[in-house]
Amino acid sequence: MNKPKIASDWMCGCAGCHMSLLDMDERILQVIELADLRSTPITDLKEPDESGVDVGVLEGGINNSANEEVAHKMRKRAKILVALGDCAVFGGVPAMRNFCGVEAALRQAYMDADSNEPGSQIPNDPELATMTKTRAIHEVVPVDFNVPGCPPDADVIFHVLAELAQGRKPELKNDLLHWH
Repeated sequence: MNKPKIASDWMCGCAGCHMSLLDMDERILQVIELADLRSTPITDLKEPDESGVDVGVLEGGINNSANEEVAHKMRKRAKILVALGDCAVFGGVPAMRNFCGVEAALRQAYMDADSNEPGSQIPNDPELATMTKTRAIHEVVPVDFNVPGCPPDADVIFHVLAELAQGRKPELKNDLLHWH
């Protein structure tokens, strides 16, 4: 019997959710026994299989066209899409710039912060956030499961992945959610 395929990717955020995934320690081997871990930021494969995966996991919010492309690609290729962490579920810390706007956020980061050299300018770089708003994943593509937390606890991530790998719907009960 073929094991279900799991793929993950990260977008606008800090990568803390994937660090928490690694904090599963040896339990990651249990997940690998249950599922075929495909593309992730921590493996050699970097895009979900063109033929599709059973579970796609996205970390981070969406704040530029590259993030939007990643979200659409994962949604198209995954039977089940999981939004992992507060940035993916709610927009998180990156969405705080929505209150002041992109231009003001870039100006503060690159010019006005005390740590910047006098005369610093906003870089002219296509990698900088170009959308006017940071969005949660569900604002761009349909999401099947939301796993909040900043980052979600390794126990929660293990539970969600193990349940999905076994074809079950994970339930996040209060005793599983560890708020830091």
